[in-house]
Amino acid sequence: MTATFHLVCGSMGAGKTTHALRLVREMGGVHFSIDDWMVRLFGPDLPPRPDWPWFAERAARCEGLIVDHAEQVGRQGLSSILDLAFLRAERRTAIAAQATAAGIGVRLHFVDVPAEERWRRVCSRNQQRGETYRVTATRPMFDFIETIWQPPTDNEMAAMNGVRV
Repeated sequence: MTATFHLVCGSMGAGKTTHALRLVREMGGVHFSIDDWMVRLFGPDLPPRPDWPWFAERAARCEGLIVDHAEQVGRQGLSSILDLAFLRAERRTAIAAQATAAGIGVRLHFVDVPAEERWRRVCSRNQQRGETYRVTATRPMFDFIETIWQPPTDNEMAAMNGVRV
């Protein structure tokens, strides 16, 4: 069995982490969550007001290190479940290319849920603070993510052996 990068993408509240954890239970592999890394490394240092450039720069550093580790894991024959949001098409394409160059398979998992349902889930997660809760997400945060989210195209799904969840 070939090691695979499972790229889990979707907008805020889609259920990416829930899906990623299900994949780990069903098929094994190593789960890499950008939220876990960001909260652990930078949570105590969050600026008092939302600051997208501050956040994006740190998320990019974490993502780079996560993907490098996932590549090492793949070279050992293990798959990685990359729960990195993958909000932008160019990041999905770049990481898929890195995996392919390393001889690692790629599968894109598009967790596709309407915005109204996603916002309901975010509110519920904020209140319940269950297994997938990392930080309280506000409506302005949700709305901002909606402006940068790029759902995968049919061509992208085909190129990355995609599955819609």
